Amino acid sequence: MSAKQKKRRKDSDFLVQGVILASAGVITRMIGIAYRIPLTYIIGDEGMGFYGYAFEVYSIALLLSSYSLPLAVSKLVSARVARGERRNAIRVFLCALLFACVSGLFVSLVVGFGAGGIATYLMATPFSRYALRVLAPGLFVVAIMGVVRGYFQGMNTMMPTAVSQIMEQLVNAIVSLIAASYLLKVGTEVAKTKGDELYGPAYAAAGGTLGTVIGALGGCFFLLFVLYTYRYKMRRQYRMDRSGRTESYQRIFKILLLTIAPVILSTAIYNISQVLDQVLFSKIMAAQGNEEQEYVALLGIFTGKYNTLINVPLAMANALSSSVIPSLTAAVSVGDREQIYKKIQLTIRFAMLIAIPSFVGYLALSSPIMQLLYGDKRQTPALMLSIGAVTVVFYCLSTVTNAVLQGLNRMTTPVKNAAVSLGIHLVALLIMLIFFKWSIYSIVVANIIFSLSMCLLNAYAIRSACGYTQEIERTFVKPLIASAVMGVATFGVHKFFDFLIGGRIATILAMLIAVAVYGAGVLLLGVLSEEELRMMPKGTMIVRFCKKLRLM
Repeated sequence: MSAKQKKRRKDSDFLVQGVILASAGVITRMIGIAYRIPLTYIIGDEGMGFYGYAFEVYSIALLLSSYSLPLAVSKLVSARVARGERRNAIRVFLCALLFACVSGLFVSLVVGFGAGGIATYLMATPFSRYALRVLAPGLFVVAIMGVVRGYFQGMNTMMPTAVSQIMEQLVNAIVSLIAASYLLKVGTEVAKTKGDELYGPAYAAAGGTLGTVIGALGGCFFLLFVLYTYRYKMRRQYRMDRSGRTESYQRIFKILLLTIAPVILSTAIYNISQVLDQVLFSKIMAAQGNEEQEYVALLGIFTGKYNTLINVPLAMANALSSSVIPSLTAAVSVGDREQIYKKIQLTIRFAMLIAIPSFVGYLALSSPIMQLLYGDKRQTPALMLSIGAVTVVFYCLSTVTNAVLQGLNRMTTPVKNAAVSLGIHLVALLIMLIFFKWSIYSIVVANIIFSLSMCLLNAYAIRSACGYTQEIERTFVKPLIASAVMGVATFGVHKFFDFLIGGRIATILAMLIAVAVYGAGVLLLGVLSEEELRMMPKGTMIVRFCKKLRLM
């Protein structure tokens, strides 16, 4: 194999693994949307509010115990594999597994036994304690699962992670709906005896969270089975290591902590931002004389509908981030500057290829999408999606640039940037809540400010770290032009079919037209070169098909 072919294969492997994980991410997000629709009908906006509160605390506990483990393990494993140190890669895995067991169990016990106090005094929503108690065991399970996923990602295979994610979400969906329906009835009976109607949605929210734990357990069992079948290969790699270098577990544990800490801090700021938003919103809305049922319902719309939709395109950014970190770390380990630049460029471009049309699509069809998925014709959810649609672009860009900085061994930079952005975000949020009284829209706009600040600070940091400057025309301008054409066509098609037949079919047809128009626009404008298309899975077939249609 020639040097050029090897180079192309490296790029191709990187993109193929990214596409595998991204596809799984999109599928899991779609399953998430699919089951959230009936779940919202079952537990209502109040139940979704309790559900959202519990998940924000769960998210913070998760990042403290295990959220950073897949990233840290994949980064450390890939660096050692790139240097031929297979034995040390396995030692990293074993050390991380021990860390996950201890930290996961500890945090799980703290959240489980402290749920009442956390819900009452921290979140100011005592009824969210039931959902939080149910979620607590999941912290231990996810910690184990994160290490196994990180190991396989570090070995440059995303398939176990992808399959486990889909399996986890399928089980989650089924169990959540069954448990929420059953516990709603139980909670309704309790409400009659205790004289508070909020027991019904609170119990139902707890049922919804049960699916998360059982789903995680299913995904974990699958990964452990894959690891069991992989054990012979691991032993062979261990014996064949000729690097002559064996790291002590003490050294590995120290490096693991030094890698995890910055990731925890940067991710914590993202999650703390969400928690602070909800705490400040609840307290200020209460101080302004609003009823708890009213502002909890608004937060239920924000977390259950708005955030769910915003997070769908973010699955692509998260997948590309997981793919680029081990790949970029390997390039940095051997000092391959050309590969470093290439991977950064492709990662950001592919993220924007998804984020920009998602932003325009949400803007053009905000109300029809809410009606299609949730049967919600109210102005508030649609306006939230219209205002916050641009967040998709900023969050996708900040997510992948965080990963780039971590792959470049600038682990603390995203922490500093997130801290600065959080300060700006909180000042803006307080002004909008107290002085402008923009209610739930204050959180939406504050998130735009936070993510935009992260993008600008990260771009400057990447340039300072390696001299890289992102190409603008093919990454941002041309996708925006293609998306704008798509948006106009989509809006017009929806209006036409809505007039003729109305209902959800008009929205589905408009979305299908949107995909076709955007795809044609991207190819005609030359956003992706023939070489880049060939790097993708089935790329040669795609190129051949596009040439037949004269799109290239």
